[in-house]
Amino acid sequence: MSALLEIKGFTNASLEWSAWLDKVDLASATPEQLAVLEESHPKAKVSDYYLFLVHQPEILRQRSTAFNAIMYAPGGLSRAERELASTVVSRINGCVYCASVHAQRFEQMAKRNDVIAQVFDDPHTAGTTDRERAIAAFSVELTAAPDQVTAESIARLHAVGLSDDEILDLMHSVAIFAWANRLMLNLGEPVFPG
Repeated sequence: MSALLEIKGFTNASLEWSAWLDKVDLASATPEQLAVLEESHPKAKVSDYYLFLVHQPEILRQRSTAFNAIMYAPGGLSRAERELASTVVSRINGCVYCASVHAQRFEQMAKRNDVIAQVFDDPHTAGTTDRERAIAAFSVELTAAPDQVTAESIARLHAVGLSDDEILDLMHSVAIFAWANRLMLNLGEPVFPG
């Protein structure tokens, strides 16, 4: 892992997350709930987030399918750039937990955390290249003022080399984190180490 960052309340440290509402007890989970947990994430059976969301197993199944397709599909925007966008959105929305998870994933793929330090400090100016700055700026714009995204917003992405497929991947990454952050922020809280 890269050097520990703790900037303006955000961190790349590994955090836990604690649900405020009742979670499904695995011992009394239905076969459908257990199946959806198996499909969702390798750590779903020990995650408060998944154990709460599995109260509605079909919604969790659809959420996990969409999330995995958006974040892990081959081609289009690189995985690191999807993680960068997700970290920017989480920083703008104030989701400390999501920002930490996706900062770590960016660092694992990109083998650096310089841009993550910039995102934590000021996502509006983050980026070490023109392409990163455009991805971060667009992620801020779509998160903070989606009604103000224009053809010029898209043209700025094209100008730094993003293809139409990459732009669509970027939009999907930003959009899914509008959803993910709101669930995390309103159903529980991050738990810091120690």
